[in-house]
Amino acid sequence: MITKHFRLQALILCLIVFCAIPFLQGCGGGVKTPEEYLSNMKEFSTPDKTASIYLNQEWSEEDLQMDCWLGAGSKKGDKAVVLMQFPKTGANQLADSMNAVTELVETSYQISGKTDTEAPSIPDMSGITASTCKMSAGGVTGDAYLVYGETDYAYYALSYIADKMSDGDIASFKASCSKFHEEAPEVEDNFASEMTDTIRWFNASYAILTDLNNWDYNLFGGLPANDDSAAIVQQLLPEWWDVTDRASADETMEWILSEGHRTGFVEDAQTLESFGVTAETATDDIVSMLISDYGLDEEDAKSYAKAYGMYAEFGPDAISGWDYCRAMNLLGYYYTAGYYSEQEALDKSLEVAQTMQPLFESWDGLIDSYLRGYEYWADGDSEERRTLYEELKTRDDNPYAIDFKMGLEKTW
Repeated sequence: MITKHFRLQALILCLIVFCAIPFLQGCGGGVKTPEEYLSNMKEFSTPDKTASIYLNQEWSEEDLQMDCWLGAGSKKGDKAVVLMQFPKTGANQLADSMNAVTELVETSYQISGKTDTEAPSIPDMSGITASTCKMSAGGVTGDAYLVYGETDYAYYALSYIADKMSDGDIASFKASCSKFHEEAPEVEDNFASEMTDTIRWFNASYAILTDLNNWDYNLFGGLPANDDSAAIVQQLLPEWWDVTDRASADETMEWILSEGHRTGFVEDAQTLESFGVTAETATDDIVSMLISDYGLDEEDAKSYAKAYGMYAEFGPDAISGWDYCRAMNLLGYYYTAGYYSEQEALDKSLEVAQTMQPLFESWDGLIDSYLRGYEYWADGDSEERRTLYEELKTRDDNPYAIDFKMGLEKTW
């Protein structure tokens, strides 16, 4: 899974809008309707015009030096709003999850005294939460009403800041939020083939990792095929696979299909059998033997014993799903990165899929093998991925709704 390196210095700039001038007392006033608040507002937009919100028409915009962020405040400097947009993909991607956005915002702005409160209604936004809190930066602290939410295009953090927050301030901001509008840019996608069931089968084989990356398992490779996606995957491949070009891509694919981790897994099991271990040997006895007779430490001994248990129960193909699913994933990466053409990646995916499909009876069987391989490789448990697999099967766009035993054929 990709880990994002956030540009914190850029984020700090958003506090310019309410750090430059000390806060004054927020106004109170009688109870107003949303329409009354909106009657004194106008539309303010991010510099790139991808998001907008209505705010007091006498407020002034502030340059936050981020095209997808909006900052505006009153002339007195006693109130301000900051809208932070975090696109989910592309060159402007600063965060890969809502949790990452929350951690980033609340660490950068020294959020304290956070109390959950009623969230506003925001058009076309889901997962909306709200809280009152204190926000601090540059030695200045103010009351804040902080809202998080997401759309298909981006994650959002919206905050209203005042010296002393009043109910009227929050009501006004809720009215503002009701006029939120997103104009997501059209994303270029150069993938030309029709998304047939065969290609969806390919995508399902590595949907767990695609979703962990917060990518889209309905797309071949998980991302729209364009220059931004190519740059993302070209950065990912050297870190995780030591793949930097077509030659190293071919070499890695050849290794995973001819050897992979399953070869070492079988060799380890056969070595233990040469030591006299059988399927009937208790795990504790294997561990004790490896420690006392062969000098392994307890952690390594337990790891070998666990792997042998997989081999004894499921045979030589116990973790083959791990290698084949990752090979399918790599082919999507290779296409997105520009190392393989669309035709090459799909043709090779079909070849690998037709090799792996007969080894298993169902998606459950394949994914069980994949998860055993993950445990062997990571020397840990696979609970997070197994939980995600079960959750994926409940979604409206369940990638595993495709018949595992379908006839895989060239459709491109």
